[in-house]
Amino acid sequence: MDLIVEVGTVNDIDELEQLYNDLNDYLAEGINYPGWIKGIYPIREDAANGIKENALYVARCNGRIAGSIILRHKPEEAYYKVKWSFESDYSDVFVIYTFAVHPNFLKCGVGKALMDFATKHAIMNNAKALRLDVYEKNMPAIKLYEKCGFKYVDTVDLGYGEHGLDWFKLYEKQLVR
Repeated sequence: MDLIVEVGTVNDIDELEQLYNDLNDYLAEGINYPGWIKGIYPIREDAANGIKENALYVARCNGRIAGSIILRHKPEEAYYKVKWSFESDYSDVFVIYTFAVHPNFLKCGVGKALMDFATKHAIMNNAKALRLDVYEKNMPAIKLYEKCGFKYVDTVDLGYGEHGLDWFKLYEKQLVR
């Protein structure tokens, strides 16, 4: 499968919104590992903000968006309460947000390709680490992150208990330059 990962543009917002909706419909029909809820997260606004910040990347397969990822230098508040491998003001750390793969492309290597891209992008931008959070019951994502070299750091409350999402695992991948 030929995948191209590139920065998302405003022209991608409609297709990203469709990806999010398709994925949330798919998750609602089976096991909703990430606990995402259609109309709450992820939504069109998440894609639009990621694109506006020049932080959203899309994986295209034959011209279609197979997946996307947002890479920011801004963590969730709970990240500051945790003992990471090193202290940072996050100028030298990328945090992964809204990592999504379209249901038609699950188990095709799109997720791994996006994680590999995130690692290369972070190294090219002189980052020391990638960090992310994942709902504690999202075993497919956790397995992927661990396979891609991320190490478990701590478990925190990100404030999504009202949606039944009480605990999130924090992971970090240290980067060697």
